[in-house]
Amino acid sequence: MMRRTEWFKRTFPVIEDNGVLPAIIERLSGTPARAEELTTHADEATLSAKRNDKWSVKEQVGHLWDMEPLWLGRLEDLINGAAELRVADLTNQRTQNANHNATPLKDLLRAFREQRRLFVDKLQQLQDDQLENTALHPRLKTPMRIVDLAYFVAEHDDHHLAAAREQLKV
Repeated sequence: MMRRTEWFKRTFPVIEDNGVLPAIIERLSGTPARAEELTTHADEATLSAKRNDKWSVKEQVGHLWDMEPLWLGRLEDLINGAAELRVADLTNQRTQNANHNATPLKDLLRAFREQRRLFVDKLQQLQDDQLENTALHPRLKTPMRIVDLAYFVAEHDDHHLAAAREQLKV
């Protein structure tokens, strides 16, 4: 199996061109559909199985939903000119405590889709001058603009979809 870089070991390039934001927004808006497509033919036991001490497929999907308030909050931080983006809970307690395996997959997917729509809608309403605001990412210690945040979120989505796909292949 192909090795996947751990999330906290990832680095992210600074994106110089705000003109790529519409394509990143398109990618972000498609994540719920990709999650649904990935999981649609798996049975409940497979979706809830934890393998190699990793989150189950349902926990991966639930985590994407759990993260949406942070992404929306960080977008607000950037819009409002904060010096630093709000801090994430690096222990993922929300996901650890949520018991996503007890929730029907269709409910997880629906909740994620609804929350992601809020983030995408807010991104689509931005004006060009707002795209120049920067704030320090608290863990990476690098300045981010909205395009960088959007790319970061898209990469986070794909990281967890790839993890879910790995769980489905085992």
